[in-house]
Amino acid sequence: MSNKIFAAVTIAVALVLAAVTQLIPNEYFFSAAYTVLLFVILATAWNILGGYTGYVNFGSAAFFAIGAYTTVFLYNAFKAPLAVGIVAGTLVAGLAGLGLGYLTLRLRGVFFAIASLALAVVLYIFVVNWDYVGGARGAYVIQPREIPFGLPRYIHLIYAVQLVMAAFALVVARAIEKSTLGRGLAAIRDDELAAECSGVPTLKLKIFSTMASCALMGMAGTTFPYYLSYIEPSSAFSLSYAVNSIAMPLIGGMMSWMGPLIGAVLLGSVQQLVQVTVSSAWNLLIVGVLLVLFVTLAPNGIMGWVDAWRRRKGR
Repeated sequence: MSNKIFAAVTIAVALVLAAVTQLIPNEYFFSAAYTVLLFVILATAWNILGGYTGYVNFGSAAFFAIGAYTTVFLYNAFKAPLAVGIVAGTLVAGLAGLGLGYLTLRLRGVFFAIASLALAVVLYIFVVNWDYVGGARGAYVIQPREIPFGLPRYIHLIYAVQLVMAAFALVVARAIEKSTLGRGLAAIRDDELAAECSGVPTLKLKIFSTMASCALMGMAGTTFPYYLSYIEPSSAFSLSYAVNSIAMPLIGGMMSWMGPLIGAVLLGSVQQLVQVTVSSAWNLLIVGVLLVLFVTLAPNGIMGWVDAWRRRKGR
């Protein structure tokens, strides 16, 4: 299937699902689905750099927070609508990714991972001391009274927007994977030195990969202040986003755009189930246990296990 057809089908399916699921009477569905879709975007975004390129980014929460706080800044300064916040947050996070890539992508392995984590710490301290967006005390974002399309509550709109953004993230990830760019990133992941010797413009490809990954992470965060109607640094920079954005592609499989989707839906749904039946305090423990099990029993994730099973069956 060509990228154009896949994009059209994926966006169309997302719009249909957004419309049909509005009939569900349970309000909790929309809150839980929003969270799962948020993880789909984060996992897909992380995998563009971590899975396709082989550079582990521990700063996912920082770029998520950039998107969220860009929305808050525009709301405080201009009362900008959500659509403006989404576009601006995506662009600002992408530019931050450009800066991160330009400054750190000459580092390799654990050094890049440490640099990305350091960026998250620096941004957290900056936001805590930035009073205009609430600083350490946080800031309120008032949801509009008038909800488009005649929807009963604003969470219904936020869910629909997040669903379309998740579809867009999947389209971008698949387009990169199936392109010449994707093959160049795979060459960097497998052996960067050999890729350089073969004429692959490794630095340019890594910077593009970082920008695309960080922009999508920022996009995921743009709806967050409207979802909660309140935001403060500890929620925007939550450890949960950094851990899940790495764990979900590892569990689903990092070699395909489908891996992060499967991992995010599976792990996100389990966490939501545990949250309503036991306690949200168990979420990270469950992530850790599942991650250890998959790394031990299926190191290539669910998609890798499926591919291996198909190869054995085809013999």
